[in-house]
Amino acid sequence: MDAVQVDALVIGAGQAGAPLSTALARAGWKTALIERNNVGGTCINEGCTPTKTMVASARVAYLVGRSEDYGVRDGRAVVDMAEVRQRKRDIVESFRASSERRLDRMDNLELIRGDARFVAPKTVDVRFRDGSTRRIAADHVFINTGGRPTRPSLDGLDSVSWFDSTSIMEVDQSPEHLLVLGGGYVGLEFGQMFRRFGSQVTIIQRGGQLLSMEDSDVAGAVADILRQDGVDVLLDAQAIRVEPQGDGVCLTVETPDGERGVSGSHLLVATGRTPNTDTLGLDAAGVETTKAGFIRVNDRLETSAPGVYALGDVKGGPAFTHISYDDFRVIRANLLQGGSASTEGRLVPYVVFIDPQLGRIGLTEADARRQGLAIKVATLPMDHVARAVELDESRGFLKAIVDADTGQILGCAMLGIEGGELMAMIQIAMLGKVHYRQLRDGIFAHPTLSEALNNLFSRIEQA
Repeated sequence: MDAVQVDALVIGAGQAGAPLSTALARAGWKTALIERNNVGGTCINEGCTPTKTMVASARVAYLVGRSEDYGVRDGRAVVDMAEVRQRKRDIVESFRASSERRLDRMDNLELIRGDARFVAPKTVDVRFRDGSTRRIAADHVFINTGGRPTRPSLDGLDSVSWFDSTSIMEVDQSPEHLLVLGGGYVGLEFGQMFRRFGSQVTIIQRGGQLLSMEDSDVAGAVADILRQDGVDVLLDAQAIRVEPQGDGVCLTVETPDGERGVSGSHLLVATGRTPNTDTLGLDAAGVETTKAGFIRVNDRLETSAPGVYALGDVKGGPAFTHISYDDFRVIRANLLQGGSASTEGRLVPYVVFIDPQLGRIGLTEADARRQGLAIKVATLPMDHVARAVELDESRGFLKAIVDADTGQILGCAMLGIEGGELMAMIQIAMLGKVHYRQLRDGIFAHPTLSEALNNLFSRIEQA
């Protein structure tokens, strides 16, 4: 089969692949972008956009249910899951269509719908739905195929119906009792969301705390918030089998006190992500992967095969949209702008969109102590923040880690209303290497959440 030759071949139209393909095309590179499913990747289609749309609906239901706390009587939330789902679908379709229009209008860029598989270094066959194929060879290849929900090795899983983080967003009724297997940010967001939609919810976490990468005090506060909302949280509970039970399921878990059964109407499996590399034929490309299937890259996103790069979730590491987009910026800087950009040492922010939000940037306290750093740690309960009290949203606390010698901020966890936005303020300070005293002494408008930084960093001297 003769191959069509292009300057750049991008596999996957996700949050790195789509902007990269347009940047390359705009620079005059003849570019082919292959997408087997929907433009926009996980973020637009199954991740950020749909989940946060549904989280917003759940928060409205929560506030309606709390209306009497604000002196507003007769509040009663009636959730129409079909309408929630349609709102989610409409927003996803709007975002996706906008992305597709941008790609279709771009000169030097061809969007190809099909499955790509390497047949030689920097050469792929694209298989279309009608069974036909097309061969494409490129000077540069960029892999941005992302990941999918992991199917765990759980005895009996084939015997029951279960949801993953994609399929559960298509329900038209709230489950009566949702069992959530996994205590990471995906499990927590869906768990609280469906509790607010009216489901009974039990979260089963095999470790001793939720959010295993967080400090124990932060994870403990998150668990307390979920329990306040009526979510049952089981820790140190290793799932060993699942089986049908009437119209529902029974999950058997191993706990420090022995085996116990946990019954529910539905099961959500939220135990991680698997890279979409198993059908790419990476051996033919000379691209090395880890045992888990993630593509190995260096700090410039170069794979083991010359001229082949990997971006986004497919390479492992932090699986966030903003990291995928920064991967694109690294490639753009190095290939189109003559730069020497690297992923080494970049700050990785993230937000867990429970309510209140958990915003995180930089080192945890445990990270800093493991590294032997001299640090000071300050915490501030949200019920000491005037704006949070006025809003009657005073759950959670703020936490900052500061270098004891230099006064530089090393990291923070912001568990509180709009915690993600507060975290971003700290991130800006860290990017600018601002001394913590400047935040301690800065003038912030009153009453705002941001003025909490005055009091938070005033506590550094007391640490």
